Amino acid sequence: MEEDAFEAIVTGHHAEIHRYLARVTARASEADDLSQETFLRAYRAYRSLPPQANVRAWLFAIASNLCKNHFRAEGRRRRAHAAVQLAGPRVDHGWPEGEAVFTEASARIDGIIADLPLKQRLAFTMRKIHDLDYETIGESLGCSLESARAHVFQALRKIRRGLDALAIPHMEPQR
Repeated sequence: MEEDAFEAIVTGHHAEIHRYLARVTARASEADDLSQETFLRAYRAYRSLPPQANVRAWLFAIASNLCKNHFRAEGRRRRAHAAVQLAGPRVDHGWPEGEAVFTEASARIDGIIADLPLKQRLAFTMRKIHDLDYETIGESLGCSLESARAHVFQALRKIRRGLDALAIPHMEPQR
């Protein structure tokens, strides 16, 4: 009976947890590994979960803790990967110009987000991509609702600053 209940949890939350991890890590293979590890750890701890527990927040907390551990262990690799992504635009000259500009801008935005401190990046991703409320984000990150709100606010402020720095000045037509 417990296995059926856990199976329902996996069915109901696996896709969202995997998307969250994919956005946080920016690498599908890492998201696959961390997602599997999240549900393996959840399965091991499932029996001790109180019946009234917020399962979604609990899964996000497990996933977030795994991310923190992963980034601590792989810090150099992550910085090197971000540096390579930001080193230069990848433009395929066969594409229409608009698509090339979009691709370059998207890579720069991803770079700005990747440079955020980990808690801010996690909180931003949970709030803006997965639409979690601040209470759930706080539970997942092991902080207060106010701290979760502050992490998202600081992330947004840094993203806006980064985008302002990337903005191309608007040129007035010469008369």
